[in-house]
Amino acid sequence: MITSYLLLFGSAFLAATILPFYSEVLLFLLLQQGADPLVLIGVATLGNTLGSVVNWVLGRYLLHFKNRKWFYFSQDQIDKAQRWFQRYGVWSLLLAWLPIGGDALTLIAGILKVRLAPFLLLVGLGKCVRYIAVVYLAGSLT
Repeated sequence: MITSYLLLFGSAFLAATILPFYSEVLLFLLLQQGADPLVLIGVATLGNTLGSVVNWVLGRYLLHFKNRKWFYFSQDQIDKAQRWFQRYGVWSLLLAWLPIGGDALTLIAGILKVRLAPFLLLVGLGKCVRYIAVVYLAGSLT
């Protein structure tokens, strides 16, 4: 069972980075095999939150490269993202679990130098609630 938990941690970690990956399928399968739901929620939340920290770190150092030809984002895109984040504030990090835009929020938080402690608290809380919802819905589906 330890291997299953490590796989869940890894898939949740990758799902939170800019890589396209989903951890909910593995979580659902592990629930079906009788794994402890609370442990699954904890492992998935930890992996997914730490994956978001990777985005935060990338954001902290990303702008150092904005004048390079290979840099992906235009200054206009960066300015627009920063305005949006500043408008809705640090509380928007509760939505970092969203499949579309969630990873961008964590990257922008790094660019705007949001402190790590509130980042971890808000992102971790949002992701934990998401995994609780997945476990609850999986229980009602079976």
